[in-house]
Amino acid sequence: MEENSMYNKLLLLPLFQGLCKEDFTAILEKVKLHFQKLPAGSCIVRQNNACEGLYFVLQGKIQSESADQTHNYTLYETLEAPYVIEPYSLFGMYPQYNASYHTLTPANIISIDKSYILTELNKYAIFQLNFMNLLSNRAQTIYRRLWNAHIGDTQSKIINFLLLRCTTTNGFKRLHIRMEDLADLIDDTRINVSKILNELKQEGLVSLSRREIEIPDMNALIAYNQTNKQTK
Repeated sequence: MEENSMYNKLLLLPLFQGLCKEDFTAILEKVKLHFQKLPAGSCIVRQNNACEGLYFVLQGKIQSESADQTHNYTLYETLEAPYVIEPYSLFGMYPQYNASYHTLTPANIISIDKSYILTELNKYAIFQLNFMNLLSNRAQTIYRRLWNAHIGDTQSKIINFLLLRCTTTNGFKRLHIRMEDLADLIDDTRINVSKILNELKQEGLVSLSRREIEIPDMNALIAYNQTNKQTK
């Protein structure tokens, strides 16, 4: 990827939107960017490691892997460039990554150390505003989803469980979990969970295998659930 193309893709990310070309050029002169070309299967960051900077995926596909050892499940998400990895983990009481990230395809990645974000990027009001908007949007989205965590029928509760844990509704999702554990986590019965999952499978919205639920299109699953609510 050529350098100009990289910079253009950086400007597509929410954190840099609205920056004029002069400001962005000035930033690039002061901020040290780390360029990486990673083959498929490379680890970018690991869950629970300290977040010491921002990673921007400018080309390629990556997979997040978030494991909950306490409740015995792991959620996998496919994410596509352009994408920034967990900007919300940079500050706060627990500045560690919530998931591990690996490349699914060859990927071009740029990283910026936390020190440069504090000393240089933070000088620009538009960057501060973009960062606050990003954090506010995430907080508001999660807050609204929390209200619905155990509300509704079994199908709605399964979808709300996924929504609360997914980074985005776009892309392929895979949940590694026992049906008994999923039923306990959504306060429902195993029979109900199995029945609904098999109905969703018949609709082509999920695929089921031993301890695996695969969702090829989360948005289609959400739309299906909303349509069902309206027809009831």
